Amino acid sequence: MKKGLKIILAALVMLVSPSFVFGQKVDLPYIDGESLTYEVTYKWAAINTDVGQAVTNLSYSDGMFHSVITGKTYKFYDIIFKVREHFESKFYEDPIRPHYFYRNTLEGKYRIKNTFHFDRDTNLIRATIQKYDRTPVDSLLTGTGNTMDIPSLFYKVRTFDFESIPVGEKQPISFAIDDDVYNFYYVYLGKEVKKIKGLGTFNTLKFAVRLVAGSVFTGKEDMTVWVTDDVNKVPLLFESPIIVGKVQGRLVSYSNLKAPLTSKMEK
Repeated sequence: MKKGLKIILAALVMLVSPSFVFGQKVDLPYIDGESLTYEVTYKWAAINTDVGQAVTNLSYSDGMFHSVITGKTYKFYDIIFKVREHFESKFYEDPIRPHYFYRNTLEGKYRIKNTFHFDRDTNLIRATIQKYDRTPVDSLLTGTGNTMDIPSLFYKVRTFDFESIPVGEKQPISFAIDDDVYNFYYVYLGKEVKKIKGLGTFNTLKFAVRLVAGSVFTGKEDMTVWVTDDVNKVPLLFESPIIVGKVQGRLVSYSNLKAPLTSKMEK
């Protein structure tokens, strides 16, 4: 199953977000030390197997958060298609905007590194890209006040009042990676009671995210995402069709949340 871990790492950040509004103090739904672990499952015909794991860790110091997101395939699947993903971001607390981003990716034989420095005044991104062991290439990307990196976007989107979003209305998402800035959108689908394997049943907010066609996604169908309907706004589950089969990511463990998961229903 090619690029399964890359899909979940993208999914973790392309979850939900209304139009970005900066400059307003928000009551953050996460705290220093939060950690979330996700299981990646590949489904196709009779195949239904866990192929890897992704972990998010968050720390805080001197007015800035430091996020680290890692992903890897399990040892058995390394033989088929080895994946190692490492993302880091340092982003400001108020307003939430990225300062520094680093990516180190191994996908089979493909390797790439990113180092970004964001200029909050000009919205320019000084990017250094290195593919394989080639000489790094410097470039200048043009973002907007809404452009995030992958980890900072994951935390940014959790700060919004999702229930104020009109059902069925398109909302923009923007982030920079490699040598480009990507724009997507999502649609809020409403509330849903959802059972999460190994965790229980939750009251959730449900979204559909439209992805761009490429080597993994068809571009014709949406990724569906379920987020806890409580203070924490933790992504619980996503499902997405890919070129061959379907990939699913589900939360399997968590620690140091800001508040209890009141969205979890009694047995």
